[in-house]
Amino acid sequence: MTTKTRTGDQNTAATPRTAKRKSPSTRAPKQQRPNEELEAEEARPARASEDGELETNDDGDDAVVGELAGDLSDDDAGVPDVRLTVPKEPGLRRYDAFTAYLSEVQRHKLLTPEEEHELAVRYATTQDVKAAARMVTANLRLVVKIAFEYRRAYRNLMDLIQEGNIGLMQAVKRYDPYRGVKLSSYAAWWIRAYILRFILNNWRLVKLGTTQTQRKLFFNLNKEKQRLISLGVDPTSAELSRQLDVPEHEVIEMDRRLSGADLSLDAPIGDSDGKPTSRLDLLPSPLARVDDTLAGAEIGDMVKEQLEAFGATLINKEAAIFRDRLMSDEPATLQEIGDRYGISRERVRQLEKRLQDKLRVFLKANLGDAMDLGG
Repeated sequence: MTTKTRTGDQNTAATPRTAKRKSPSTRAPKQQRPNEELEAEEARPARASEDGELETNDDGDDAVVGELAGDLSDDDAGVPDVRLTVPKEPGLRRYDAFTAYLSEVQRHKLLTPEEEHELAVRYATTQDVKAAARMVTANLRLVVKIAFEYRRAYRNLMDLIQEGNIGLMQAVKRYDPYRGVKLSSYAAWWIRAYILRFILNNWRLVKLGTTQTQRKLFFNLNKEKQRLISLGVDPTSAELSRQLDVPEHEVIEMDRRLSGADLSLDAPIGDSDGKPTSRLDLLPSPLARVDDTLAGAEIGDMVKEQLEAFGATLINKEAAIFRDRLMSDEPATLQEIGDRYGISRERVRQLEKRLQDKLRVFLKANLGDAMDLGG
């Protein structure tokens, strides 16, 4: 007799089911990071708008975490406020050095007038490096603001900020806290000076402004041209020279420099006998030509021979004057020759003048046209 065994409602002959096992999760637990690192990595790259304000890609849910120039006084203002925003949602974004620098600058608090004066007096009296460093870091926002004014003159804004920081350190070093002037007002001049010098030195591969007049024309020539054109005046070199109070030839030279690009002397400009020709090959040599050198040496030998022949024809006082005055590397004075022969200085001068005329006639008669070529 066949018996059937039932387990619950299932037949034992049925294929047993394979139980599914859940695989362990491969997601690693999220590590907690400091808020400072999170803000630096999630900060969006900033961009400059047309009106000069530094903005970021704001989607409406970004939180403003800092305003660089919010506490600077009105006399330091001259450029728009610089803002930094950080998105709420974390994400992988391109690292931007400028944004990271702005985030770092915000960590340094501004100084009150009392704190600034106290630190300045301490540095002036004791040369305390910590006091100077505190004044420098508190004014880094000012450097960013001033460098932002010249963002159209030089592409790399970080280079301008670095040069401005050097100017700020010089200002702190030379600042006098007893003159009643704010450090930021004094430092602004040093910061601009260093930034302008950097732009001038790096505008071209070949340095443009090497004198005070050239630096003045570099920064003002094109602006003065545009101003005259807007007034309906033809910006000639003479008019620009009068308006800028500089020599006209300096205006013409700087205008040529600014209008032309740098050219390589080694760049090929054509072919000559199957070989490339560069601009360097076409420049005149600063050395004298070989034929001129040989001609000058030959004429020099001829003159030397004639001088020896002329000296052999002289006697007494004329021979002494010719030997000790005209041909000597260290000629004797008129008084020394006069005392030697018992005559006055004026008589020695007359004899020397007559001797020179005789020598000129002698060389002309013996050398002819070679005398004119030798000068």
